[in-house]
Amino acid sequence: MREFAFELALCAHLEDRFDGIVSRQLGASSSHTRVIDVACIEPGPGFDDRTRITPETIPDAAIESRVGAGEARYWKDCFDCHPDHARGVTDRAIEIGFFESERRGGREYVRQVARYPDDWFGRIVGIENKPDLGTPGNLENQLRTDASLGLFDEAILATASHVTGAHLNRIPEAIGVWRFDPETETREIVREPTPLAPTEPGLEPLDRGATQTDVRVVSVAEKTRTRRRLAERAYGKGWRTYGFPSCEKIEPRAYAGTNGLPFCRWKDRFVHPAAECAVSCPGHDPADPPDVDLESERDHRSPWVRDPDGQRRRQAGLDRFG
Repeated sequence: MREFAFELALCAHLEDRFDGIVSRQLGASSSHTRVIDVACIEPGPGFDDRTRITPETIPDAAIESRVGAGEARYWKDCFDCHPDHARGVTDRAIEIGFFESERRGGREYVRQVARYPDDWFGRIVGIENKPDLGTPGNLENQLRTDASLGLFDEAILATASHVTGAHLNRIPEAIGVWRFDPETETREIVREPTPLAPTEPGLEPLDRGATQTDVRVVSVAEKTRTRRRLAERAYGKGWRTYGFPSCEKIEPRAYAGTNGLPFCRWKDRFVHPAAECAVSCPGHDPADPPDVDLESERDHRSPWVRDPDGQRRRQAGLDRFG
């Protein structure tokens, strides 16, 4: 199975077994050099409060601004950044329902619609997908970054390959290993992950040379902000970030209890629409794209709330994976 289809299958599998937030392709370092394939966000005590605010990602600058939930303040006085950026953040926060605004004497004043719950998420598990360990690419360096930075509470490698002792020796000991078979939807724990240290300073590798690697010390405060940005992005984004092409051969199919995965009848497999579906495809047959409501499916299958006035769902820890 190709890496994109493997990733979607794993996300659907995890979402079916974890009452938390599953998302994919998220920035996972303070220098924006690391992207994690899948992240699982465990709900914290304030999770329900977070769901009541907005289904969208709240901009980090809006959270860190001096806009509070009490008295409205003049928007320009609430940011320590360029006015153009502050204006854009303010507009976005109003658009998604995190800020509300009012006019006084020709000026715009804003306040939070509700106090932001800093404790809305708990543990974060990062999962790097490499279905075929025969073509590892930059896998070893990626996992060494996860282990030394310690942004996640746990980090795991997910593969469809048979995992040998030689493979394990090349992977940092702290990294857990899963063998996942999308055909049978079975997940074998080859090695349990060792808890990392997100509440301690971390080391982020920068430039790796033949004889040395430049690293940067990342403070606890910086890691805390990066974790919040990752969790916020995961909440707003989820993992269903694909669209359906205008082709008669594409149809939504179910996997692991979730509907709406892109399946191509011509290729007889799940596909990556953005990378594989175009008029140049020999099997392309022009037609309207399937009518698929991926947000409704996410709302039904996960604790993310599409409409903040909708039904609240129970919470469960990440250790509830089946």
